Amino acid sequence: QPPPARPLIPKRPNLRPLRPRALPFVRRNLGLVFQDQKLLYDRSVLENVMLPLHVCGYPPREAARRARAALDKVGLLHKEKLNPAGLSGGEQQRVCIARAVVNRPALLIADEPTANLDADNAVKIMEMFRAFNQVGVTVLIASHDRQLVERFASRVVRLEEGRIAA
Repeated sequence: QPPPARPLIPKRPNLRPLRPRALPFVRRNLGLVFQDQKLLYDRSVLENVMLPLHVCGYPPREAARRARAALDKVGLLHKEKLNPAGLSGGEQQRVCIARAVVNRPALLIADEPTANLDADNAVKIMEMFRAFNQVGVTVLIASHDRQLVERFASRVVRLEEGRIAA
């Protein structure tokens, strides 16, 4: 029997009957880390991380402060003025993670968030995800790195040949 359902997004247990005007609320409570980064190369690292806050209407000074704090968490504050094209693949991935968590989402979905990172940075990112989870953020990670996920996850669901295995 499946475990009892609980809402991933507070005060919004069922997303099916979602009305179009409610979509911005869901987006504000969702952080996404894409496998292919989706960075804007005509903007600086800081501007990329500030983007979700700008869209949500944060004042520029507050958005910059929060974006710098997120960059500091992923170890890239010193690269805030650079263009993302000049960063390594792992650094670009960490910029994406900073962008995904900058708005303090209720649900964080990460597709292979540590795939382009060295072992030390992968552990740091997973520790950060665990810290977010411990303060109430639901973290959903898709990964092929079974050992890393099992080391940090409170619950692991495996897919084998398109079916849920555990």
